Amino acid sequence: MSVRIVLVDDHGMFRSGVRAELAADPGIEVVGEAADVPSAIAMVHALRPDVVLLDVHLPGGEQRPGGREVLQRCGDLLAADPPVRFLALSVSDAAEDVIAVIRAGARGYVTKTISGAELASAVHRVADGDAGFSPRLGSPVDSDAPAGTVGSTTPGGGSTASEGATVTIHPSNGKGGGKNQTADPRKKKKKRGPPPRP
Repeated sequence: MSVRIVLVDDHGMFRSGVRAELAADPGIEVVGEAADVPSAIAMVHALRPDVVLLDVHLPGGEQRPGGREVLQRCGDLLAADPPVRFLALSVSDAAEDVIAVIRAGARGYVTKTISGAELASAVHRVADGDAGFSPRLGSPVDSDAPAGTVGSTTPGGGSTASEGATVTIHPSNGKGGGKNQTADPRKKKKKRGPPPRP
């Protein structure tokens, strides 16, 4: 059975490109598109897709980022049975953008540098209830953030999520390819003593 998705982005050319890339996967069907906050909310409620590919900085809303407002106003669908699941898709890899939509209920976050095959894989993971994160974002890690999802990073750069956990994303340095700078508190630096006397 195909994963039914709604594609939400304010750039028509980008939506066309994503639709064309996903058409290569027979297990994914794009059932609708929206270009702003109000139309996204209306379409998601009307179609109740399996997954929503959601642009983070979406126009037409009362909040910023617009993607967070869509998630908040679709809260009833996030809690439905079966739920509608959201995968954020953005040009931004800024920590505040990632955390905003994950805290609001998104199951994953991928950047627009992702390949078509990687995007399709992330869609399937999210549809199955797991998390999907772009390799350039680094790893989700436990923290005291409000409820979201968290998991261990897989060799391919994705994540396996667990419900009800919390999340903080440590993205790259904004240019991609950065390393997670979280320190291990169990590892203490050895203090160097004075040099030996001759």
